[in-house]
Amino acid sequence: MIPVSAALGMAGSYYGYPFLVSLSWGLYLLLGILFFLALLVCFIRVLRFFPLWEKIPPLVYRAGRIALAASVGFSLGIASRQHVPGAAEFGIPFEEVIAVRGILSEDPRTLQSGFGLGSLELLESAGQDGIRATARGNLTVFFPAESIPRLKEFGRGCEVFADGVISQGSRGFLFRATSLHIVKPAPAPEQLRTGLRMTLLEKFQTRGRGQQAPVWAGLASALLLGVREDLDMSLAEDFKNSGCSHILALSGMHLAILSCLLTFLLRRPLGIRWACLLGGIFIVFYVFIAGSQPSLGRAAIMYLMGCLALWGMLQSKPLSLLCMAFIIQILFYGKTGTSVSFILSYLALFGILTLGLTFHSLFRGRLPEIISGGLSASLGAFILTAPVVVLFFGTLRPIGIVASLVIAPLSSLFMVLALAALISSFLPLPLWNVFDFVLGWFYRFLELIISLAGRVPGLNLSSPLPVLAAVIILWILALFVKRQDMLYRNNIASFS
Repeated sequence: MIPVSAALGMAGSYYGYPFLVSLSWGLYLLLGILFFLALLVCFIRVLRFFPLWEKIPPLVYRAGRIALAASVGFSLGIASRQHVPGAAEFGIPFEEVIAVRGILSEDPRTLQSGFGLGSLELLESAGQDGIRATARGNLTVFFPAESIPRLKEFGRGCEVFADGVISQGSRGFLFRATSLHIVKPAPAPEQLRTGLRMTLLEKFQTRGRGQQAPVWAGLASALLLGVREDLDMSLAEDFKNSGCSHILALSGMHLAILSCLLTFLLRRPLGIRWACLLGGIFIVFYVFIAGSQPSLGRAAIMYLMGCLALWGMLQSKPLSLLCMAFIIQILFYGKTGTSVSFILSYLALFGILTLGLTFHSLFRGRLPEIISGGLSASLGAFILTAPVVVLFFGTLRPIGIVASLVIAPLSSLFMVLALAALISSFLPLPLWNVFDFVLGWFYRFLELIISLAGRVPGLNLSSPLPVLAAVIILWILALFVKRQDMLYRNNIASFS
């Protein structure tokens, strides 16, 4: 319960930070409570050396530890949120900004319109008459189409100077660049990363033999490297309409496939522990190449902590690992906690590990295990993420509960075949054409399944509050039914 309490305390302060700032006295009050709880726990621990300790209920000591963990998490959440870059600050009135200089903080993306999209970590802004000022914060930038090849060549971490026009929207400032200049290349590790990414993408785009890109290359690039620029737009829309867009986001499913393949190949010569350790090194390298996507970072942290648990250094409870991953990711990369994908990733897995396990216990013996496991996990993830999905997107896709049971395994198999095709492109063997034929057929079959699921209409909802209330009621009802089911099963077992 300690990691769970700390994570809940951190989530409360991190996401409630704007409200807490408006009540500045609340911060000092809560920090005072933290100090008081720390003294209380220390006092109780001292009492353990006296006979009086036996008269203190263990529940009191346990409640003090939980409260202290929640308070520590609360304080860490405040400290992490304070370092999250806020709205872009230009040092001069934003209407006067005609140019910006900054560091490219993510891999640039090519939009359907041909323009590029990226984010700059601001260093300097420039106005008319040669005025320059120190700037800070993150700024979303639309780059001209002709600059995209150079941006991809230099990659994340390079320093750029862009002229253009700035505007302010409902979600912050937007800068439309008319020209772009590379001021400084990225550091050597980032250059190496960009070169490796471009090499792998070129293997898909040229079929490894200088030919035209196959029809399945876009989906393979999305599933293996998180690059969706070459993904067919109608297929991406069908993924969204079928409630399975999470499959395209690099996450635990993708890491599980890659790590399981590596562990399977290495466990006999090295043993399971050393195989998992090498798998962890591979995961770190894979995250470095694919990019710091929130769901991928969460999955990688949990995998590495799972390796430590396998070596006996940590407890292996999945819910505790999830909470520790949340704390680590917020502490060391606080700004990612504000992204929608981060919130949905943690809520989905939290739903699987809590409500999903409740459904699984209810389905046990009533549905085949091959169905109940996936269905319960899908239900848990869908229910817990529903309020956030409605808040940001306004539409729920219940078909995703069932569709993901079919599309997720098919996508996993497609990913394995695409990985094998990528490896074959580096070998002096005529295997590419075989994989091309199999993947082409498989891609069309997968495309048909996704398009059929995408035709099912969703639910358009204007407010997340009724959905949140329904989730709370459903959770309470599920726990009550689970308790009654356990009592019934225990009575049957006692009579037998």
